[in-house]
Amino acid sequence: MINLVIITGISGSGKSTALKAFEDLGYLAIDNFPIRLLFAFLEEIKESLENREVALVMDLRDKYFLSEYSKTFQKLKEKGYSFEIIFLDAQTEVLINRFNQTRRPHPLIKKEHSLLSAIEAERELLLPLKNISTIILDTTFYNIHQLREEIFKIYKNRKNLSQMVVSLISFGYKYGIPYDVNYLFDIRFLPNPYFVPELKPLVGTEKEIREYLKRFESYQQFLKELTEFLKWIIEKHIEEGRRYISIGVGCTGGRHRGPAVVEDLTESLKSRFFNNIEIVKIHRDINRDV
Repeated sequence: MINLVIITGISGSGKSTALKAFEDLGYLAIDNFPIRLLFAFLEEIKESLENREVALVMDLRDKYFLSEYSKTFQKLKEKGYSFEIIFLDAQTEVLINRFNQTRRPHPLIKKEHSLLSAIEAERELLLPLKNISTIILDTTFYNIHQLREEIFKIYKNRKNLSQMVVSLISFGYKYGIPYDVNYLFDIRFLPNPYFVPELKPLVGTEKEIREYLKRFESYQQFLKELTEFLKWIIEKHIEEGRRYISIGVGCTGGRHRGPAVVEDLTESLKSRFFNNIEIVKIHRDINRDV
């Protein structure tokens, strides 16, 4: 059986870094793969290898990609291939900085005549593809090592691409909202350990913070209600064939309440779903303001 991961998205968002992470995970990894060769390639490796995991970067550098990806991906489904589409994106100002640092040309720069207009044009062209992608990763706040770690978190122990992956992201509102989360929860109404002198230096993954929050009825009630809501949402996504959902939990600075809620949610959801879902925890801002 072939497990196929198609990596695509906005130029400058980290597709090459993601591909290298898959290669390190043991995938057969190929960059800038031509879409018209896909089925011949899959038939060839199906004949020669068993249980092969494959990661391919496919994007608009291939002149046929935009016009043919829709029917090609539909045909993959009809033929029964197990595959996922990962779409990488980032905020425009970050993409501009990355292109300026690397001095590499944007694929659309000759048509659009400026880097900003090229990025905006590509974003518009790829929006339908983004809407059908299995996983959307915002790399705005990632360096190459963090993006690699994120890929590892999602795929290192996954052998079945049909398994639901739930990404729980804690963050601080003062540093901006995560880009492209499916659901976002503002927990700044909860008691704040930041104002307790002996708790201020700690972080929400530590038991002292979690035990402190659990003393409050508001926290216990919120966690109970949120767990029930997410249980229902996850089940609905599974019914619809979705295999990835991203949930943001934000407090003020991202060090105390957000990480604590993510840790407690992880335990609650695992007790509900057992091994039927894979939970990925991301504490985006936990080490800021140290």
